Amino acid sequence: MRRISWMLAMVLVLSALLAACGKKDAAAVVKDLNEVVGEMESYQGAGVMTLHTGETPQQYKVEVWHQKPSYYRIALTNAKKDVTQIVLRNDEGVFVLTPSQNKSFRFQSDWPDNQGQVYLYETLIRSITGDKTRQFADEKESYVFDVAANYNTHALVRQKIWLNKSDYAPKQVEVSDSNANVVVDVKFDSFKFGADFGKDAFDMQRNMTAATEEGNKTGTGTGTGTGTGTDAGAAPAEKTDDAGAQQPANPQTPDADGAVTDGQSGVSDGTKPQGTENHEGSAGATSEQGSEEPTSAAPNESDSFGVIQPTYAPEGVKLKDDQILEEAGDYSVLLRYEGTYNYTIFEARPQDRAVSLAPSRLVDLGFTAGMISGDALQTLTWTVDGVEYRITSADLPENEMVRIATSMQEESGK
Repeated sequence: MRRISWMLAMVLVLSALLAACGKKDAAAVVKDLNEVVGEMESYQGAGVMTLHTGETPQQYKVEVWHQKPSYYRIALTNAKKDVTQIVLRNDEGVFVLTPSQNKSFRFQSDWPDNQGQVYLYETLIRSITGDKTRQFADEKESYVFDVAANYNTHALVRQKIWLNKSDYAPKQVEVSDSNANVVVDVKFDSFKFGADFGKDAFDMQRNMTAATEEGNKTGTGTGTGTGTGTDAGAAPAEKTDDAGAQQPANPQTPDADGAVTDGQSGVSDGTKPQGTENHEGSAGATSEQGSEEPTSAAPNESDSFGVIQPTYAPEGVKLKDDQILEEAGDYSVLLRYEGTYNYTIFEARPQDRAVSLAPSRLVDLGFTAGMISGDALQTLTWTVDGVEYRITSADLPENEMVRIATSMQEESGK
């Protein structure tokens, strides 16, 4: 009996040792992650992002494509309004597209190298490998890291990242503030390494027209629910036209006068730009032109949208006054704030025009992409539901601009 008990004890000890040998610690996982990123050629992910920045959580469908060396496509779709905005990077630069309104902005930027996004795999892995004080947990099917949040706002302090044990694909990300309240939550429904993209997957013109074409098919006019830049419902593989011929990445097409364009103008139906101008009322704009991107809006978008006020203001700041400006049939709003910081908020529906932006950089607002321009006098610009917003100030910190902009999202479109 004692012999049997002794043998049983030895078996249990050996089993425990073998199980322990099969486990990985944080250092081993970090080593593997560095190898995954180093060998990674492309990926495609999709999921749901929830912002807990207002009284009511805001949900967005998010789709991410990446192909080495520097091609990116991020589609954010408002789950409630079914409006998609796309951030695109290709050889021509960085674009912010709103296909349902046929609007595009282009500017030169090293995004996302200079700024991470919570739904980009490289950003998450860089946060893990770069935090020497990282916390690590081994759960049943996931490796979980608790690390510092490296985003462009002081409001986001920590983030918890769940990675699939089998292939290190992201499963969930929670970003919290200094009070441990979850501010941003991303749940990935799918994530695939080695995704195969077609030649035109990162082409600006193709991304502008594909969502519009699908909107016309479904009768919504707002594009697909996931905001795909290729034919709706299809995997991101090489596409063909109706005749079965392959479409080039940058189609060379004649305009109304027979001239050849490179497909990067953002103007459909052969429309040509009517000149350029800086944003009126944007003190952050300068005479130096960073890039020129024509826009085409529906002619009836000058209707009143009310006065959209932020639900957040920095401590010691109060609304001084608000003005509704209606000139030449255009409706716009100007809000002025004073106190600890002084700034103005301008709201308008931009009409058909070619827009020239001063040199600017991309800022992640969570629900969309914004652009910061100016130096001593800075302006944050973003667009939601066809309304363009601009916050301009000489003393308002960038992280406060982002908080104000985020608080306006819940109010817009009401």
